[in-house]
Amino acid sequence: MNKMSSIRIHIKSLFPLLMICVMCVMTLLFTGCYNRTDWKLMLSDSTLTDTQRDSITFIGKHHYGINYNFIIKSDSLQLIQQEPEEYLEGLTLDTFSLYKNSPIVVADFKTLPTDSIDSLWVKVADDNFAIGWLHESDLHKGTIPDDPISQFIDLFSNTHLLVFFVIIIVIISIYVIRHLMRNNARLVHFNDIDSFYPTFLALLVALSAAVYASIQKFYPDLWQEYYYHPTLNPFICPMILSLFLIMVWLLVVVAIAVIDDVRRQLPIGEAVLYICGLLAMCALNYIVFSILTLYYIGYLLLAVYIIFALWRYFTKFRSYYQCGHCGADLRHKGVCPHCGSVNK
Repeated sequence: MNKMSSIRIHIKSLFPLLMICVMCVMTLLFTGCYNRTDWKLMLSDSTLTDTQRDSITFIGKHHYGINYNFIIKSDSLQLIQQEPEEYLEGLTLDTFSLYKNSPIVVADFKTLPTDSIDSLWVKVADDNFAIGWLHESDLHKGTIPDDPISQFIDLFSNTHLLVFFVIIIVIISIYVIRHLMRNNARLVHFNDIDSFYPTFLALLVALSAAVYASIQKFYPDLWQEYYYHPTLNPFICPMILSLFLIMVWLLVVVAIAVIDDVRRQLPIGEAVLYICGLLAMCALNYIVFSILTLYYIGYLLLAVYIIFALWRYFTKFRSYYQCGHCGADLRHKGVCPHCGSVNK
């Protein structure tokens, strides 16, 4: 089979991935969750009262406001029943506690510049109508937004958990990759299969980690806004956040394509080992690029990694021909290793 026919077949094999991407894009276009208006633009409305302006300004700066829902994540949250001014005057106070996993809602807020601990107080209430005040700093430490995406972000932002996670993943990944290489097993970049999807997935993880770290470093306020008002729709977010969410969706799509391609090209046992090696490589990519990008080294390393991954695939593992007798993929013309036919 000639080279052009082989290339057309490989392009045709990309159609399922392209169709999945188109379906995801169309789904996202019609499933927008919300579209937040710029709070500074809202303040230009001359019909607003002073109370409304204060509320809008508070939401813009703190990313949450009255009627916003939280879930208590600490063992307990202590509140005072009296007004914060009585706390500053040293009067006797009645306190009570709310406990872990209890839902609470913001009822009011108050600024006291003379408070040396935290000038902002927040009034919250639970579903049993227990109402009390606490410092905003205590609110941030002891609660998370009542949204599964926000809770997922908070889980992976926990410093102690993150350090433990990094150490475990690095150890496991190095062990798996070393074991596969010593046994000459299939491994992305080193003893790969003739499919671009695994290389694409590894590169996509590295790019996503670099973009994620860039958002946290250069746009912390944007990430804070996303933390309080998350969405999976990339078409209603600022550009850099949209890029990150598109990559997240692509990760899901490409992962499905990888599993399907590996299943067709390898026996079940080899396929499982290959997927494990690919997961280990992706885990290392995420850790390396999400950390090093914060120190600018990641950008240079990312460029080198992209060049290396593409060079390895297109020069070592990409098949440009097919056997004219059995149809097996061939990297070079000559004797087919599967059926022995000579291809010129």
